[in-house]
Amino acid sequence: MPLTAALAVVLAAGLDVAVAEPPARVHPVALLGRLVSHADRTWSHPRLVGVVLALAAPLGFAGVAGGVVAAAETLSPWVGALFASLVLFAATSLRMLLDAVRDVTQAAETDLDAARTELRALAGRDASALDAAHVRSAAVESVAENLSDGLVAPLFAFAVCAPFSLPLAAAAAAWVKGVNTLDSMFGYRSKPIGWAPARLDDVVMWLPARLAGVLLAVSVAEFSLPFSSRVRTLARRPPSPNSGWPMATMAAVLPARLVKPGVYDLDPASDTANTRLPTTADAMQAVRVTNRAGLLAFALAGVIAWF
Repeated sequence: MPLTAALAVVLAAGLDVAVAEPPARVHPVALLGRLVSHADRTWSHPRLVGVVLALAAPLGFAGVAGGVVAAAETLSPWVGALFASLVLFAATSLRMLLDAVRDVTQAAETDLDAARTELRALAGRDASALDAAHVRSAAVESVAENLSDGLVAPLFAFAVCAPFSLPLAAAAAAWVKGVNTLDSMFGYRSKPIGWAPARLDDVVMWLPARLAGVLLAVSVAEFSLPFSSRVRTLARRPPSPNSGWPMATMAAVLPARLVKPGVYDLDPASDTANTRLPTTADAMQAVRVTNRAGLLAFALAGVIAWF
């Protein structure tokens, strides 16, 4: 029933606003992380292990999610919708992301060491030598990138599969979240088993990253040709094939210069002038823009699921 799928999206959005995240001890994604963390050790054939892990873990996660929703649907379509909303709630995150960025931004004003520590929840970079402006830049970059990974991607998967069946939609959202979780845990050059999780994540996140950029632009009603051209140019600078799109859009929207020292410099200004690194006001504006884009993502997913 399209109505139950749309209801699941609405309930998931409501849970995000009201609760933010399930408790860590019972959070399905946290449980998945603890389970696959046992693979983080020395292997004689690490790439093969990585391939098996990248294929098996998200599929197993999806199978459990879809199975739970299918079992709930046997009781009632509305019970199925409730459990589907719980799966989608666990697979997505908006309020917690925005709260984390606010906390880092506020701490950067008063306690730089605390801000550097809190930044670890958002960005996997060494923050020990970052000044306040670069800490804010990392937070803004992360809120843009995580809009794609933590919200748009699982919502898009759910919405696309909802017309076929509610259990399939829940399984798709869980599968995407599983893929992204493996990449966040192992997708680094320092992790020998991380090649396959990282490459799979690159494929799965290709469209959601670009859709997240569009949602950010729509949220501020920015559609000009120069804007789009500049975003495309900036999006190619990060080494990731995907993360540059929402980050470049955010840099152009603010506008503010987003920099990961030694890796990329997303400067939306012309060649003759450099834009400033994000101020506190810029970072808080990034939170507001991301919140609007996230709400648009929920609304779009609900409409697609309905029809």
